[in-house]
Amino acid sequence: MRIVATAEEMRELGVELAGLLRPGDLAVLSGPLGAGKTTLVQGIADGLKVRGPITSPTFVIARVHPSLSGGPALVHADAYRLGGDLEVDDLDLDASLEESVTVVEWGEGLVEGLTDDRLEISIERGQTGEERTVRLRGVGARWEGIV
Repeated sequence: MRIVATAEEMRELGVELAGLLRPGDLAVLSGPLGAGKTTLVQGIADGLKVRGPITSPTFVIARVHPSLSGGPALVHADAYRLGGDLEVDDLDLDASLEESVTVVEWGEGLVEGLTDDRLEISIERGQTGEERTVRLRGVGARWEGIV
């Protein structure tokens, strides 16, 4: 568990997480509207050195941000408007999963079947201001001993 006091600290956490992420990784973000999911992804994108800008993909559903430094691309998806597994399949996220870092906002309960290993990131609003509680949970052998 980590307490994040500002949006800038959320971005810094994203940069830190980018140092752990590698091609083939799936990160699933959950939390209420305005919790800071996209802000965290902006930090991950900065850390991965991918082309931006990183904005909420709610209406586009998924965006691919190519690397500017020879690293993995970032696939940033938003499952908020998806109605179920069939619509997730239509996104074809598994086609680029092996060579990209894939981050899915609102993906809890929808994208876990893409891979046996994933990083689950839960963000909860604090009692006041910008404070957030961020919980990381690694699932599968890939994340053993890392988070």
